[in-house]
Amino acid sequence: SEMSIRIEKDGPVWTIIHSRHAAKNAMDPQSAVDLFEAFQAFDKDQSAYVGVFWGEGGAFCSGWDLKYASTLSGLDALDPHDFPDKGVPPMALMGPSRLNLSKPIIAAIAGPAVAGGMELALWCDLRVMENTSYMGVYCRRWGIPLVDGGTVRLPRLVGEGRAMDLILTGRRVDATEALQIGLCEYVVPEGDARTYSEALAHDIARFPQSCMRADRNSVQNQYGLSINQALKQEWDGSKNEISKGIEGATRFAKGKGRSGDFSDL
Repeated sequence: SEMSIRIEKDGPVWTIIHSRHAAKNAMDPQSAVDLFEAFQAFDKDQSAYVGVFWGEGGAFCSGWDLKYASTLSGLDALDPHDFPDKGVPPMALMGPSRLNLSKPIIAAIAGPAVAGGMELALWCDLRVMENTSYMGVYCRRWGIPLVDGGTVRLPRLVGEGRAMDLILTGRRVDATEALQIGLCEYVVPEGDARTYSEALAHDIARFPQSCMRADRNSVQNQYGLSINQALKQEWDGSKNEISKGIEGATRFAKGKGRSGDFSDL
């Protein structure tokens, strides 16, 4: 069968593309494996700085492939996906949703990002939604649970009350509401999600990367720590960046980046 995952590279920005548009980019086992491997390759490659995750053909991802799921019985499908006693979390049903990447991913969302597809969007660092796109815990209708991080990431993003509403009702959330509640960061015209996300990725790729990654890592790994532990983790992870920052301060002193100008660094 034809590969449904491909990577298009533009310098430090990699766009990882899921293309099964006949199935609205539903996730079948082969796509899940290929996606998992694509994001691992992105994380390992030192020339890649920022990733864009895009579903081709007008759908981000309509979730787990229910036509495929209907051919399975019970937990047969899940055995290889169970967590080991120790070590690295395994691949998830939706592919990469248990990976802890060291570099940011931007979700470029057209059409539906629902059920497991919504969970993949939540896994990303930023979400750019087209004004006609939408999210929703659509798996509520079939009694399929959130097993790709939805119950963990959604309340962290939008707060527990709003998360509970979306999880209990499974209702559709359009881009405008998603922006209002913090479920996405940008809303763009229909057809523009990929272009906008790639421009944003190139913007982020211009900055000193090790410093940006240290800040990102602290944000992601502070949950469950006391304030003091979290502040210590922030310092431990970033103190080596300060000498580099002082070099940046010297550039500022020579006239770069005044009045919040980010254009010429």
